[in-house]
Amino acid sequence: MPLPTVILPGFLESAEAYHSLEESLQNLGFPTVTVPLQRRDWIATLGGRPVNPILKYLDSTVEDILRQKDASQINLIGHSAGGWISRIYLGEVAYGKGNLNLLTWKGHPKVATLVTLGTPHISSERWTRSSLDFVNNNYPGAFHQKVNYICVAGKTIFGKRKLGNWLAYNSYKQTCGEGNTWGDGITPIKAAHLEGATNLVIENVMHSPRSPKPWYGSQQSLSIWSEYIA
Repeated sequence: MPLPTVILPGFLESAEAYHSLEESLQNLGFPTVTVPLQRRDWIATLGGRPVNPILKYLDSTVEDILRQKDASQINLIGHSAGGWISRIYLGEVAYGKGNLNLLTWKGHPKVATLVTLGTPHISSERWTRSSLDFVNNNYPGAFHQKVNYICVAGKTIFGKRKLGNWLAYNSYKQTCGEGNTWGDGITPIKAAHLEGATNLVIENVMHSPRSPKPWYGSQQSLSIWSEYIA
């Protein structure tokens, strides 16, 4: 029987943007919920502050669906920043800023499969670098041996310093230090993969669920990566 599945939205995104993906997964037989975030819930994380407020919502959602479905594990799908935030959730090292704000989540026994969609697993951007350094220093690559890591990247836009490709170029350069490379318009391929994971590249998918063009949750892309979830 398919495991219950939890979707964690990307940075500054709300659960509403993932309703179509949620419905598509349910149609495939996966009982699916999205962490009930609203855009204002991200305010507390701005300026490089810890993402513990988001992790609290994630943990509550996971516990609720495990209880409702009488299950012991879930599939966890993290879009964009939701992917590296999910990696913090899996881990056992206290995370936060200052001795009074450190929290430990130890979520890995509850997660059978982690799917990251267009996640920047590395970054040189100063506001996210501290959290990403924490993740990669403590949980490098596909760190937890009993978790199946699926990392999905898009090959859609080649970054160039010219009109029409400027946003992609700047975003890629901020993320991996190189602008002239392939990615989904926001996250370059080389940042979206992890050593030891099942790393997929899907062509012609955009980063955002709000894009008028196909994105990671559209049917063609979903048919590729959904084969890897339990």
